[in-house]
Amino acid sequence: MNSRCWKRCFIISFLLGVWFPACILVQTTPRPTSTPKPQSDRLQFRLVGYPRKHNEGRIEIFYKGEWGTICDDDFSLSNAHVLCRQLGFVAATGWTHSAKYGKGLGKIWLDNVQCNGGEKSIELCKSRGWGNSDCTHDEDAGVICKDERIPGFVDSNVIHVQVDENKVEEVRLRPVVTTKKRPITEGVVEVKYKDGWTQICDVGWTPKNTRVICGMLGFPHERKVNKNFYKLSAERQKHQYRLHSVACVGTEVHLAACPLEFNKGNATETCEGGMPAVVSCVPGPQYVQNNGQKKKKPQTTTTVRLKGGAKLGEGRVEVLKNNEWGTVCDDRWTLLSASVVCRELGFGSAKDAFTGARMGQGIGPIHMNEVQCLGTEKSIWNCGFKNITSEDCQHIEDAAVRCNTPYMAFENSLRLTGGRTPYEGRVEVLSVDANGTQSWGLVCGGAWGTKEAMVVCRQLGLGYANHGLQETWYWDGSNVTEMVMSGVKCTGNEMALSQCQHHKTISCQKTSAKFSAGVICSETASDLVLNAPLVQQTVYIEDRPLHMLYCAAEEDCLSKSAAKANWPYGHRRLLRFSSQIHNIGRADFRPKAGRHSWIWHACHGHYHSMDIFTHYDLLSSNGTKVAEGHKASFCLEDTECHEGISKRYECANFGEQGITVGCWDLYRHDIDCQWIDITDVKPGNYVLQIVINPNFEVAESDFTNNAMKCNCKYDGHRIWLHNCHMGDAFSDEAERRFEKYPGQLNNQIS
Repeated sequence: MNSRCWKRCFIISFLLGVWFPACILVQTTPRPTSTPKPQSDRLQFRLVGYPRKHNEGRIEIFYKGEWGTICDDDFSLSNAHVLCRQLGFVAATGWTHSAKYGKGLGKIWLDNVQCNGGEKSIELCKSRGWGNSDCTHDEDAGVICKDERIPGFVDSNVIHVQVDENKVEEVRLRPVVTTKKRPITEGVVEVKYKDGWTQICDVGWTPKNTRVICGMLGFPHERKVNKNFYKLSAERQKHQYRLHSVACVGTEVHLAACPLEFNKGNATETCEGGMPAVVSCVPGPQYVQNNGQKKKKPQTTTTVRLKGGAKLGEGRVEVLKNNEWGTVCDDRWTLLSASVVCRELGFGSAKDAFTGARMGQGIGPIHMNEVQCLGTEKSIWNCGFKNITSEDCQHIEDAAVRCNTPYMAFENSLRLTGGRTPYEGRVEVLSVDANGTQSWGLVCGGAWGTKEAMVVCRQLGLGYANHGLQETWYWDGSNVTEMVMSGVKCTGNEMALSQCQHHKTISCQKTSAKFSAGVICSETASDLVLNAPLVQQTVYIEDRPLHMLYCAAEEDCLSKSAAKANWPYGHRRLLRFSSQIHNIGRADFRPKAGRHSWIWHACHGHYHSMDIFTHYDLLSSNGTKVAEGHKASFCLEDTECHEGISKRYECANFGEQGITVGCWDLYRHDIDCQWIDITDVKPGNYVLQIVINPNFEVAESDFTNNAMKCNCKYDGHRIWLHNCHMGDAFSDEAERRFEKYPGQLNNQIS
């Protein structure tokens, strides 16, 4: 009996108070209860819909390159348990029917699913089979998962390429002339097969094939190649042709996704009328002739960027609209759309597409939804998409990408030693002397910090930097004792430590190996941002009597002229406002110093876990500082959190300090030091600048969003702020206009 009939019978019986045997005797065609055949490619799962918390939603499965839903017929808590575990939660607490979280689109992949609850995958439960359903999207099922993650679970919201069974393991370009220059942009295409490398016959080879190869290898574009140059070399060498026919359409993100004809006979079979396939690729601007010289930053007016990623070529997708950066909603997000973004930014095709804010949540507007690219577009803006309404999406649905990038072999010139895990250790650099002899040496720990550590962790593919260490005496030593690099200073964006500034000759105050530089890397990091509108809404001026400022003076929260004041008489003029600091990253923000080294301030009666947590500056229109304030961390704690997220940090009773992911710390306008002392400031037009974590004491996935700026007009009695925004929220053009033309004329202030 089908599920709908059971539902009707149950309702009638319930209403009449009796059970009708007729309900049992109805003859129907038995539905199939086959178990879906397990798939060789791992299924992907996600929770979507609105409104919902992060641990609930319409359940969707990515199968055969397409997202689809599950029908609610026969659905049960046992089904929900299996699905929640596949999403990385420990169990389910409930499930929903009748498209409670909204109707899905596209396929209904599974119907009449029946699990026992202990299955490792939904594909092992009984059902009608893949794509066999008599439901509509009005019956889409949802799950509510217990908000507790499975320890060590790898997030499932990754869209991988679906490839043919005859997988191509690896592809490379072999240049005819041996070169040490990276990246290699031209050469014979070779495919890894068993323990060796084989070639592809170029008969019927097209530019579309070349485009796919270049995209896999991290290059955005292809170009024609001079085949005559390679013919002579091809005639002199013996080749193994693994592939005899490749027919890509040009939008595939992997060669294995193209129709391929493999050589079934002897691998040494000749390529009649042809030669090995040769391709030439155009590298993106970041990789043009990497010869160690200082490159000029390419002038770009791009309208897309990546934020929050640990490596170059990965991150949350952000697009520019009306001079303001915003995110992209992950509804219908695919590898094709991700590849358009990657190539637009000068990388290759997409290696992975991510949903569910895998690279952290953005802030501000969400500009796009349901992006649908064909894969040939030059920009994501050329793809089909929907504009956003407030009910469509939230930042928990921000889309992200990981792009294919050229192989640069950077990891071969650096290593970590002595650490307790592969993610930490003393930094050792490979150096070459005048005779060409290679040896490993240490770096000077003197000025070593978080930004330098960020570059090392990125170079080694180990994620973000947790700490940059100036002393490494507590780690096991090695036979490497010589310093080969000192005075290293990085911006944090470099691909390799060798691209950072450093002394031409070694200059080390402490040459002992125990003072060499070290790092601790992590796969995730925090990311602090300030609520800019709140600053603008809460600003005011207070003339505060000196006798109420003794504690503030002790903590150095007043301008220098306060020392000459006639204490306790008189007052100081303070520019006051509230600060709400959000952690939108993927790891909790924790003070660098442990509790044993926090400083107790008896006057205010609290501990400081960071000496300088925030800088407050008032700048003239030409950038000169006219007044300043700074605040230590009175205490870092979770004041409030998003719905469904629990507070973890509380300062009371000498508790742990920090800001949980999805929570924020509120410093109200009426607490001490939450101000700038403007007693000596003359009336005029200024820029208010606030910088969180200004000394980069604590690692974050993105430091560019730590600063906030506002236009400020002060007439000697009142103060106005307008145009408050994060430092990376506007386009470069809008930011230049902001700096050059503050626009604080009376008729422009509301």
